[in-house]
Amino acid sequence: MNDEDDLCLCFHVSRRKVVQYIRVEKPRRLSQLSNCYGAGTGCGWCRPFLQRLMEAEHPDSETLPTPQEYAEQRRSYREK
Repeated sequence: MNDEDDLCLCFHVSRRKVVQYIRVEKPRRLSQLSNCYGAGTGCGWCRPFLQRLMEAEHPDSETLPTPQEYAEQRRSYREK
């Protein structure tokens, strides 16, 4: 997943915006990321990925699925 790819597909919040928010605001809880353009407040699919970025020592280098894999996994998640 590249920096410009959407991490929160519900609200179209890019990975770059989330990583920058984590660097600047240093949230302590996942719920605080909702202040980043609503990330994580839609279907909930991105919450585990948001948590991984928050817990990573270097969130910009954290490996995430490709945009295609990510969208397909989300589609399966929403169908359940």
